[in-house]
Parts: sequence; structure tokens; C-alpha cells
Amino acid sequence: MSIDLLFKIAAIGILVAVLYQVLVRAGREDQAMMTTLAGLIIVLTMVIKEVSGLFDTVRTIFNL
Repeated sequence: MSIDLLFKIAAIGILVAVLYQVLVRAGREDQAMMTTLAGLIIVLTMVIKEVSGLFDTVRTIFNL
């Protein structure tokens, strides 16, 4: 796992937080919630790829 993944997750978090605040202040709470969910899904897909790579490495190490 590289440090780039952490920076990407942090950047997405900051972007989502700013968009959420802007949308809430504009009175669009439903779109703010959808933005938060979209950010969460993007981050989860990035993390799932890394976890999948970890499991592949463990399988390779233990010849499973």
C-alpha cells in the first residue's frame, strides 16, 4: 500500500465535506446526502481493491 492511496482518500474526504457544506447552505440537503454517499462508495471501491490485493498476496504466500 502506498501513501498515494491515503492522499487520494483524504482529498476525496475534503472535497465531499466542502460540497456537503455548500449544498446544505443552499438548501439542497438531498443532493448533499447523495454527494456524501457517492464519496463513500468511491472510497470503499478503492479500499476493496487494496484488500483484494492483500488476500491475493496471502493466498500466494501460503499456496492456497
